[in-house]
Amino acid sequence: MLNQKKIIIVMPAYRAEKTLEKTWQALPHDIIDGVLLVDDCSDDNTAEVARRLGITVIQHAVNTGYGGNQKTCYREALAHGADIVVMVHPDYQYEPRLVTALAGMIASGVYDVVLGSRILGNGALQGGMPLWKYVANRALTAFENLLLGAKLSEYHTGYRAYTREVLERLPWQRNSDDFVFDNQFLAQAIVARMRIGELSVPTRYFPEASSINFRRSVRYGFGVLGTSVLGLLARSGLWRHRLFRPLLDINAQ
Repeated sequence: MLNQKKIIIVMPAYRAEKTLEKTWQALPHDIIDGVLLVDDCSDDNTAEVARRLGITVIQHAVNTGYGGNQKTCYREALAHGADIVVMVHPDYQYEPRLVTALAGMIASGVYDVVLGSRILGNGALQGGMPLWKYVANRALTAFENLLLGAKLSEYHTGYRAYTREVLERLPWQRNSDDFVFDNQFLAQAIVARMRIGELSVPTRYFPEASSINFRRSVRYGFGVLGTSVLGLLARSGLWRHRLFRPLLDINAQ
């Protein structure tokens, strides 16, 4: 715990057997109250490795996608009484030791959402991010900042911490089951005027680290553009897509 806040780590996992143990070992176990791994129907030994490490495992019978995996992660974390939820990818691409810093920024009461940014500190290219991904990241981020009225260094990191209240308030259940889930979640937080902080984190790109190919990246990019336009309409009061309506409004339909 930090400041009497229960901290739960969630790991959306798919084919992570080679990197899971290294990620788990680097976590700051002294402040963590639980680790939940959701295995998205992997065809390797991800679940077996997780159980050997003492991680609570939830297995999907079918592959639900990156966003679908996270939906299970957050439902389970809330059911386990989490006050702070930190998403850590089990592919060891992000530095697990910085969980304490991310969770601390939440536990301090200063922020509702904290992002581990690969762009702050110029660590992305140094960590091996392909140049085309870096350029796309910067271009999409600039577009999103313009439309959403924010000033974030990046919107595309998978290293994130949330308060329980954020997960209870935002309608993330309506988000995509694909990779654009993260982007929709962040746009929802911005439109809801939640306090968002960023922390510089190093990143590693290597063969075992998860990454989407160029084709799926293009599809993701178009999804980001669409989400940004919907966010602009919502924050300007012109029209609210159901992604940006309160949970009570959605459940009433």
